[in-house]
Amino acid sequence: MATPTLRIGVDVGGTNTDGVVLDPTRSSEPDRGIVAWKKVSTTKNPSDGINIVIREMFEQSNVDPQSIASVTIGTTHFINAVVEMDQSRLAKVAVIRLCGPFSQSIPVGVDWPSKLRNIICTHRSTVNGGLEIDGSLISELDEHEVRRQCEVIMSKGIKSIVVVGIFSPIDIVYRQEERAAEVIREAYPAADVVMSKDVANIGYLERENAAILNASILSFARRTINSFQDAISRLNLRCPVFVTQNDGTILPASSAAKLPIRTFSSGPTNSMRGAAFLTQDFNKEAMMVVDIGGTTTDVGLLLKNGFPRQAAAYSEISGVRTNFSYPDVRSIGLGGGSIVGKDKDGHLTIGPESVGYQIQTKALVFGGDVPTTTDFTVLADKDVQIGDRALVETSGLQGDLTEFKAKVKSMLERIIDTMKTSPEDIPVVLVGGGAVIAPDSLAGASRVIKPNWSGVANAIGAATARVSGVIDSIESTEAKTLSQAIEDVQSRAVEKAVENGALRESVTVAEVDNFPLQYIANKSRIIVKAVGDFDFSRTDFTDNAQSTNGDVEGAENVLGALEEVSKTDSSDDSSLESIVITKEYIESYKPRVINREWLLSETDLAWITTGCYILGTGGGGSPYQHMLRLREMMRAGATVRIISPWDLKDDDLVACGGGKGSPQVSIEKPYGDE
Repeated sequence: MATPTLRIGVDVGGTNTDGVVLDPTRSSEPDRGIVAWKKVSTTKNPSDGINIVIREMFEQSNVDPQSIASVTIGTTHFINAVVEMDQSRLAKVAVIRLCGPFSQSIPVGVDWPSKLRNIICTHRSTVNGGLEIDGSLISELDEHEVRRQCEVIMSKGIKSIVVVGIFSPIDIVYRQEERAAEVIREAYPAADVVMSKDVANIGYLERENAAILNASILSFARRTINSFQDAISRLNLRCPVFVTQNDGTILPASSAAKLPIRTFSSGPTNSMRGAAFLTQDFNKEAMMVVDIGGTTTDVGLLLKNGFPRQAAAYSEISGVRTNFSYPDVRSIGLGGGSIVGKDKDGHLTIGPESVGYQIQTKALVFGGDVPTTTDFTVLADKDVQIGDRALVETSGLQGDLTEFKAKVKSMLERIIDTMKTSPEDIPVVLVGGGAVIAPDSLAGASRVIKPNWSGVANAIGAATARVSGVIDSIESTEAKTLSQAIEDVQSRAVEKAVENGALRESVTVAEVDNFPLQYIANKSRIIVKAVGDFDFSRTDFTDNAQSTNGDVEGAENVLGALEEVSKTDSSDDSSLESIVITKEYIESYKPRVINREWLLSETDLAWITTGCYILGTGGGGSPYQHMLRLREMMRAGATVRIISPWDLKDDDLVACGGGKGSPQVSIEKPYGDE
């Protein structure tokens, strides 16, 4: 039998499950090698949606299951568990910090929304360990204390443990996180252990946050991925199963079950990679990709190398600040199912409310009674064949058609302009099932491209995703040149890609970033990403996600209750929540000033922090940690008074405080109590 060549990509969204069968050997032909594609309404159980869409594609094109080389799945279910703060899918997590005297006074989840923190963050311990920025030891790892903490954690019934060490991403000599994880597994075999260095890079609190989120959804992720693999086996497919991750590359399913956080933003990323594939005949240039779904429009910049621009520093997930690889994507409430209405002044409004997956029963064009963007689009263009056009021709929408077109055009132009990094026009690629609502021209766009098969660009992105290896390291240039240091890191990134499953001959270096460390001689932070095609001759990848702690319990129906958000409410002190800043709040806010003394509020503190960072242009590093420290003091009852220097008496004593040194140290080495 011939070697299998066809690849299947599936995107499991909240509204639809999209699938595509792709022959990569024919990708340069007019049909792009697309053998079959299908879009079905997402079912309550996502594994059923996968089964249905693949089975229907096989029936549509008479594809032999034996010719399938791989199945790659993109999903939003893991991030949904966090966003919905669903206790039935989120486990309690204990954190063991390898930190010596540092971070002793910083609680776990110090900057989290209180409800999410109370669900997940249930134990913190500090243990001797950690490294300095040059790789030397802060202190030796205290293995005895790690074992003692395991006993405490076990007594609390917590089965998810995070190990986070200061400067652990550069620890290739002492391997303290690895050793601590070994000790935990020996002392507490039933526990899931997550090492922070496997999850994210330099940035201590943000890496800890990401590792905690990852640990909290491990059990749910295993059950989900087992159900996906069960769906594939029911189709008699005997091929590797992959899951797409945030940077546009893939993980074997078994690896994704260990690092589900890497899939959190794979939806828009898949669409951007699909857009790169569908526009491969164009000149290699940066493009803005506009992915219009049923409820939202996601916009991101596709770089010349065909991968999405990543967020520059930090990203927030449901109010939690993290620093793992995440695409720079902005979203607005505009989609094919967005509800169209009027405000109190009679002006047209579009979204953010949407009929979502109920569009086929609620939209006017399908016999419903809710005006949507799809209804206006069908009315405006006779070539759009969706539903029954006669139903909207008599609906009375005609008088608002001009305003509707102008409103949609304005919304898209505004978000595109927000994402641009220069005033020059840039090509704009429209993808997604709702792309039909977008106009053919946009201000700021050198051209607007609506490629064939754009409606399943996310599934195409999944099918064409490659394997990556990323190294983020602080390197010494004292004994070698910067070029030599970069070459060393590139070699390690290539090896990492091969280790992750890439065919060595296909691996190339996609991205190289170099940041000399301020105020530190002969040190540079070097980040390299290498990508390659999966090596299908590999047999050393497990076929399924190994489950522990009773996770399996009927993988075929374990996701049936995904829509049942836990009704048990955790203790929630809403008074400690960060203020949600809106335009109305800004315009109405007034600082509290009594007798010429400004009494600082949390709002004042947040705005001063932002102002300090802007005025300092980043030269002194981020004030974020210092803001958290002062905020915790204020929440504990401290009052911060700001006075004019003109109100000081001649004999008043004034003390000045400050810090010095490299900001790269402060982002990884939290303040201590020395």
